[in-house]
Amino acid sequence: MSGDVSRYELATFAGGCFWCMVKPFDQRPGIIRVVSGYTGGHVENPTYEQVCSDTTGHVEAVQITYDPDIVPYEELVELFWRLIDPTDPGGQFADRGHSYTTAIFVHDEKQREIAERSKRRLEASGTFDKPIVTPIVPAAPFYPAEDYHQGYYKTNPVRYQAYYAGSGRAKFLKETWKDKKKDEELKSRLTPIQYEVTQNNGTEPPFRNAFWDHKEEGIYVDIVSGEPLFSSKDKFDSNCGWPSFTKPIDDKRVTEHIDLTHNMIRTEVRSKDADSHLGHVFEDGPLPSRLRYCINSAALRFVPKEKLEEEGYGRFLALFD
Repeated sequence: MSGDVSRYELATFAGGCFWCMVKPFDQRPGIIRVVSGYTGGHVENPTYEQVCSDTTGHVEAVQITYDPDIVPYEELVELFWRLIDPTDPGGQFADRGHSYTTAIFVHDEKQREIAERSKRRLEASGTFDKPIVTPIVPAAPFYPAEDYHQGYYKTNPVRYQAYYAGSGRAKFLKETWKDKKKDEELKSRLTPIQYEVTQNNGTEPPFRNAFWDHKEEGIYVDIVSGEPLFSSKDKFDSNCGWPSFTKPIDDKRVTEHIDLTHNMIRTEVRSKDADSHLGHVFEDGPLPSRLRYCINSAALRFVPKEKLEEEGYGRFLALFD
């Protein structure tokens, strides 16, 4: 990223295992770099083993270099709260001990005021039943961790995802920050199986669902948001019991994620806009791509070709010329 580096600022947060703290910041505009490391202790240049022994006083932390003209410090603090359990004084999730406790390390008085104001808002919000115990303290010397810890979500994506889920962090954050009003609206609008599939990553029975052998021309849209996802032109019979497609209408309309549930390594497919769970993609489909998007019918609504214009999807008529 080009620009005047003199305007860049630092933000330092401790949120338990630093493996889980890098990705959410790293993917935001205005972030220059995110470094995993150790801070708050009394030993210079500590090793991972020393810090984990809880004898050096350090905590695992991330130090973020950011452009305040693009991403203000307020946004970083608000994101930080959504990555941790700020009521836990003894560690984070499965990781126990001082080195895994939380803290906001402020680099100047302005950051302190912003962090304290944000903490008061969180306390007043009623999001948590227990007191917020995350301290706000002056920044201390920060020591980058060993190279193998840096960017761990990129260098070890499978192990990272397994740890993120297995530690209990993923489930806690999903439940804590769920939009309860939206969730109630979805429960009232969707059938039980539609809700279970799209919101809880469920799977409908094979061969007993709406579209596994459906052959009519048209497009399949997200049952939650209506965003167009798949076309009948790309549908094929895979004999798996669920609708199968060789590709989405547009790759940008779906996202892919590592799924380690059921003791398997799979690639989950979700819709981009609504973040609905759709199914999985496998590499056992027909040529040339060899891809098979195995999708739950319950995550889809079918729009026939003759109704595309009427329902606002007229631009997709060209798919059937």
